[in-house]
Amino acid sequence: MARVKVLDKEFETSIPEASILKSIEQVADKMNKDLADKDPLMVCVLNGAFMFAADLMKNLSFPCQISFVKVASYSGTSSTGTIKHLIGLNEDIAGRTVVLIEDIVDTGITIMGLKAQVLGMGAKEVKIATMLFKPESCTKELVPDYVGMSIPNDFIIGYGLDYDGYARNLRDIYTLVK
Repeated sequence: MARVKVLDKEFETSIPEASILKSIEQVADKMNKDLADKDPLMVCVLNGAFMFAADLMKNLSFPCQISFVKVASYSGTSSTGTIKHLIGLNEDIAGRTVVLIEDIVDTGITIMGLKAQVLGMGAKEVKIATMLFKPESCTKELVPDYVGMSIPNDFIIGYGLDYDGYARNLRDIYTLVK
């Protein structure tokens, strides 16, 4: 396994890029069946989900739009337990199907907070698509509609995920070496 050092921590490869891309194709196949007639607004949660959203959009075969929001609940390697809404939606979502695209669902605090905000803006329905899901650490009653992979409760980086802003550019996903 390849290792990388980011700031003061060492990480080793846990999910290679080929496995990530295969998972995204499977998520897209399910979305292509479920959402073909819904004209959804895809909402990418920045910063982490930008790579997942880009690769996912390339595999979708139905008409849709994409927008971006920025929220945060992480500091360093652990969740802060709070959600801050930083940049909002400009599109009118009243009566629309909205798909929240997230890099990782960990505690569920961020995505459930965002889902509540979107429903409060009048969305007809809100679906959740996540590249990675940590069922062991999820503290909310939540089952994402579309999951690329379920993973253990480890701190990871790469493929859009970061450690204090670094390592988002790595093609593979890496796990913190303890």
